[in-house]
Amino acid sequence: MTTVRFDGPACPTPLVDTERVQLGHGSGGKLSARLLKDRFLPHLGNPFLAQLSDGAVVPLGGAEAVLSTDTFVVSPLEFPGGDIGMLAVHGTVNDVAMMGARPCYLTAGFVLEEGLPLDLLERIVRSMAAAAQSVGVPLVAGDTKVVERGKADGLYINTTGLGLLDPAFRPGPARARPGDVILVSGEIGRHGMAIMAAREGLAFESAITSDTASLVPLVERLKAAAGDGIRVLRDPTRGGLASALNEIAQASKVGMRLVEDRIPIPVEVGAACEILGLDPMYVANEGVLTAIVAPDQAAAALEALRGHPIGAGARQIGVVTTDHPGYVVLETRIGGTRVVDLLPGDQLPRIC
Repeated sequence: MTTVRFDGPACPTPLVDTERVQLGHGSGGKLSARLLKDRFLPHLGNPFLAQLSDGAVVPLGGAEAVLSTDTFVVSPLEFPGGDIGMLAVHGTVNDVAMMGARPCYLTAGFVLEEGLPLDLLERIVRSMAAAAQSVGVPLVAGDTKVVERGKADGLYINTTGLGLLDPAFRPGPARARPGDVILVSGEIGRHGMAIMAAREGLAFESAITSDTASLVPLVERLKAAAGDGIRVLRDPTRGGLASALNEIAQASKVGMRLVEDRIPIPVEVGAACEILGLDPMYVANEGVLTAIVAPDQAAAALEALRGHPIGAGARQIGVVTTDHPGYVVLETRIGGTRVVDLLPGDQLPRIC
């Protein structure tokens, strides 16, 4: 979570019922930001929550730790390339890693809907265990609740992650500086479009699979290659790459200039988005990170990303500027520019 604008030059927030929760409140865009500002922070605000990042840095004995929590409500529960259990593990360890910490432990809370097939539940738990084992982070505590039929889309999972922080490696959303380079570790939009295709029964010429993966290996490589030159790390999940970069621009009070031709959008994702009227820049990812890197460390960081299979498609997509602080601008293929703003409402619900 990061403090964001509640208006913008691209599109006003749509008129909605202001006294009830809307799907758009979960989009990661302007409605989400307003809900946080108006309904949560006035009551729950404290110095740790005020960090408003992927997790909170908290004291732990003589060290510092990162604590992060997330709730997963994806539909369908199993999708091409993954399932809700795998997603819950990857999503939380990635949030801890984006703060520069090494994930150490996970907890999980399961909300089961009456009527959920037990063999489906077992497949998801088995997948969750395999994902946790592969990243070396044990699940050490949990809780289970059952709700009435029709109350939970089958299964919801909440995961909390705890990681230890290296004092010499402290990426944060407010650390971007003019001249820094913007990197992305791979192709964007796969997860959100895989969910959309599975949920709606859409068939495309090429199957689209989720990119869900642990980003811990990429963070470790970046840390070794560029150290404190890694200013900001973010996994562009809900709200996509556009929302993640807007949040960083606003937190750091800088502008960002992207080049459209450099943004890696898979052909099949671009085609599917065009058919459905979606913008890939706002489509969720679960195995991609964006890094804001000091210019003298950018080449080493890019090489480090490309040296791992998950980051083989890494690219530089833009730079941080002094112009238009708080805004992200895209240089289009036809030579113009446009503002890439936060979503005013909801583009793709139930994707994480």
